[in-house]
Amino acid sequence: MTKLIIQIPCFNEEDTLPITLAALPTHIEGVDVIERLVIDDGSRDKTSEIAAQHNVEHIIKFPKNRGLARAFMAGIERALEAGADFIVNTDADNQYCADDIKTLLLPIISGNAEIVVGARPINEISHFSPIKKYLQRIGSWVVRLVSGTKIDDAPSGFRAFSAAAAMKMNVFSEYTYTLETIIAAGQRGITISSVPIRTNEQLRQSRLIKSIPSYVWRSIVTIFRIFLYYRPLRSFGILGSIPFTFGFILGMRYLMFWLEGTTRAHTPSLILSAILLLTGMLLWMAGLIGDLQAVNRKLLEDIQFAQRRHRHNNNNNSLS
Repeated sequence: MTKLIIQIPCFNEEDTLPITLAALPTHIEGVDVIERLVIDDGSRDKTSEIAAQHNVEHIIKFPKNRGLARAFMAGIERALEAGADFIVNTDADNQYCADDIKTLLLPIISGNAEIVVGARPINEISHFSPIKKYLQRIGSWVVRLVSGTKIDDAPSGFRAFSAAAAMKMNVFSEYTYTLETIIAAGQRGITISSVPIRTNEQLRQSRLIKSIPSYVWRSIVTIFRIFLYYRPLRSFGILGSIPFTFGFILGMRYLMFWLEGTTRAHTPSLILSAILLLTGMLLWMAGLIGDLQAVNRKLLEDIQFAQRRHRHNNNNNSLS
């Protein structure tokens, strides 16, 4: 018996949550059981009460707001504990067309992907400004470059996961899970694909994007941090090569003047050269240490995966 859990992170969504819940499918080919999971991220309204009134099978309520990334991971953990074979994440503002959940699941059910991200028709969304559309395309291109994947709409929160992929997932960002999970999947060799999906009319303004500059900056920081986390040797190797190269050039310049017997002192250049060379070597050492620590991280991730799989299998056995 296969089970799908549709998780919905919420923050003050009492107005839009009923619309979102009503649109969710009750039957999908290849799925025997469909359950819903609402994660109330410290809402100050009646989000949890609305979920209970609509007989939502699983409800998580945080005493205070912990952010979208934490709410997402709490949902993943609960879904796995509840024995989900597939997990679909969607937004509480009914942004995504719920009928396309079956489109998301198809590559996973057929065994062609472990994670599927819904690609919105960005150019056709009327409430997206031209600058936002441009930034969406640039951001997705950067994520594709860093992750080695072919995801068309990286910021999309409409996505599906197999249980195995969800067991391997960790999110360290406090901001959002969307970019990090794609980069992590690409770096860890998890099969991830993208499918076109539809969107609904806007019911409210985005709460994640409070301003374009803030969103761009936080996205850049997230991408940079995750790349450092998964590729420390390469990242610090590139960073260290910059000061080392300038230091080497200054050092060669000083050596040439010294060999020519110039009487002019170039001590400041020599000092700067030494500082840059040392900085480059320190960054290389940091990359080496990070690479050694990555071995320990991989072992811990394997242990976490085994624990999640054990709990998931036990729950499935107890339900059957």
